[in-house]
Amino acid sequence: MLMQTETDSGSARLAALRAELEKRGLDGFVVPISDEHMSEYIGGYAQRLAWLTGFGGSAGTAVVLKDKAAIFVDGRYTVQVRDQVDENLFEYQSVPATSPARWLQQNAPEGAKIGYDAWLHSKAWAEGVEQALAKRNGTLVATDGNPIDAVWADRPTPSDAPALVHIDERSGRSSADKRAEVADWLKAEGYDAAVISALDSVAWLLNIRGTDIERTPVALAYVIAHADGTADLFIGEEKVTPELTQHLGNAVTIRPRTAFESALGELGGKTVTVDPSYGVAAIYRTLESAGAKPVTERDPTILPRAIKNPVEQQGHRDAQARDGAAIAKFLHWLSVEGPKGELDELTAAAQLRAFRDESDILRDLSFDTISAAGPHAALPHYRVDEDSNLTIAPGSIFLCDSGGQYLDGTTDITRTMWIGTPDGKAQPTAEEKDRFTRVLKGHIALDRAIFPEGTPGSALDSFARQFLWNAGVDYGHGTGHGVGSFLAVHEGPQRIAKASGSQPGTDQPLMPGMILSNEPGYYNAGAFGIRIENLVLVVEQQIDGAEGAFYGFETLTFAPIDRTLVDTTLLTAEEIDWWNAYHAKVRDLIAPQLDGAPLAWLEEACRPL
Repeated sequence: MLMQTETDSGSARLAALRAELEKRGLDGFVVPISDEHMSEYIGGYAQRLAWLTGFGGSAGTAVVLKDKAAIFVDGRYTVQVRDQVDENLFEYQSVPATSPARWLQQNAPEGAKIGYDAWLHSKAWAEGVEQALAKRNGTLVATDGNPIDAVWADRPTPSDAPALVHIDERSGRSSADKRAEVADWLKAEGYDAAVISALDSVAWLLNIRGTDIERTPVALAYVIAHADGTADLFIGEEKVTPELTQHLGNAVTIRPRTAFESALGELGGKTVTVDPSYGVAAIYRTLESAGAKPVTERDPTILPRAIKNPVEQQGHRDAQARDGAAIAKFLHWLSVEGPKGELDELTAAAQLRAFRDESDILRDLSFDTISAAGPHAALPHYRVDEDSNLTIAPGSIFLCDSGGQYLDGTTDITRTMWIGTPDGKAQPTAEEKDRFTRVLKGHIALDRAIFPEGTPGSALDSFARQFLWNAGVDYGHGTGHGVGSFLAVHEGPQRIAKASGSQPGTDQPLMPGMILSNEPGYYNAGAFGIRIENLVLVVEQQIDGAEGAFYGFETLTFAPIDRTLVDTTLLTAEEIDWWNAYHAKVRDLIAPQLDGAPLAWLEEACRPL
C-alpha cells in the first residue's frame, strides 16, 4: 500500500501535468518508458514514467486524460504495478489484452488532441495511435518539448561523463573497417546514408564505450554513416576528449549532440535508412520535412555486431572464466551462510557484487541482479528493493540471475540453489526436484543441439521445453537472447523463443559467432521458481558425410549447477555424461582461481553425478 505522502506526491505530479497539458491545448498525453534511442535501459533524465507514477519496471506506458489515467504493463509486472502505482490515480491495464491505442479509442473524448513526444516513440506506434484516434475524430499531436520536463522540477540532467575508447585489441576490428563495411552495404543497396541511433550500435561502429546508462557501457550519441565511409558523430561537447578525437580520426566529424536534428534537415534529396526499432518518429518526420527519402531498413551494424570476431569470442571466454570464479565463491559463501537464516535478497546481491569487484577489469553489472528468495523466484523479472526484500529462508529455493560488464566480455548466468538447514535434514520436495530436473534436461538438450545452416532460433525453442511439456507445464519467457561484447546484455537480432510475429528475432537464422543465452525455467506462482542459464557460442560442426553446413553450440559459462535439486532417475546416461563433462570443465577452469574452503567446496560440487 502506498504511503500517504507518496499518494499526495503522485496526485500533485498528475495535477501539474494536466495543468501543463491544458496550457498547451491538449486533452491528453502518452508517457512511455523510453529515451531518444529506444533503449532497453534508460538514464535517470528519461525516467518520466517512474517520476509520474512511481512504477519502477523496465517496460510500461501511461496515458493521461483530463478526467482519467491508465498505466499499461505486461504480465511481468502485474504484481509490481499494483504495489507501486496508486489505483486511485491510474487504472491498471494489461498488455497485450489491451493497448494505449485501443484504450484511447474507447476513452478519449470526441475530437481529442492527444500529445506525444515524437522523440520517444516509433513511427509505427504513432501511426497506430493516429488511426485509433481518427475513429473518434481525434488527432495525435507531436509536442514541442516534453510536457513532463516542464513540470519535473528536479529532473536529473543527462550524464556528462566522457566517452571512452574501446581499443582495437579488445574489439578485434578497427572502426575504419566497420565503417567501410557499412559504406559497402549502402552503395550496394543504392542508399546515401544510414541513421545509427541505437546506442550500442554507435558504440560498436566507432569502437567507443561510455558510462551514461547504468548496466550498459554506452555514451549518449547518434551517428550518420555515409556511403563514402565517413561518419558524423553527434555527442555532447563535454564528453569529447583528445583521446576520443585522435581515436576517431579525420573520417569522423564530431558535432554537438544538439545539432543532430538540424543535420537530418541537411539530408534533403538523399535516400537515408532508418531502423524502425530504434529510429523514433521524429527522425522520420524531420527527414521527410527536409525532402529526404527515409527508407525503413534494419540497422546495418546489427548483424555484424552479433557475429563476434575471434578476438571478441576469446574475450568472452576469458570474461566467463573470471566470472565463474566469482560465482563459485558466491555459491560457496551461500552454502555456508544461507542455512543460518540471516541472509536476505539485498545482502546476497551485494555479496555477489563484491566477489565480482575483485576483478580489476569489471566496469559494472550487466543488469540489476535478480536475487529472488522463495516466492520471488517465481517472478522471472523480479528486482529486489528495500520494500520487497525477503529473508532467504533455510529449507527453500533461491534463484540468482546476474552478470558483469568486463572490458573483454558481458556475462549473464542464472543458478537456482537449494538453501539447506543447519542440521542438513531439509530436502527439496519431489515436485521441486522434478521441475528442476526437467529444466536441466531442456538446458542440456539445447546445449547439445546440432542444426543445419539457416535454422532460426524459433526452431530450437522446443528442444528446451519438451520435458516440461511432457509434464503439462511451460514457462512464459523466451529461451535465449543475444548478448553483446562489453555491450548490451540483451542484443539482437538472434533469439531463441516460440515463433511469433510480435517477437523480433525468432526468424533470424543462427550463425557462427553469435552468442546467446540458454535459459529454460519453471515458475510456480507464490511458491518457487527455477531457471538454469549459461551463455553459448554458435560454432560450426564437423560431421562426416554432412550435406551442407551444420552448427552447434560451444558452452561459454562455467559454474556449478546445484546437484541437490537433481532427480537422477529422470536423467539418461547421455545427460549424466553431459553433467559430468561440464563439471569437469568447471573444475579445470575455476579451481586454479580458488584456494582454501571455496576450492574444497568446488571440488565437492564438481564430483561426478
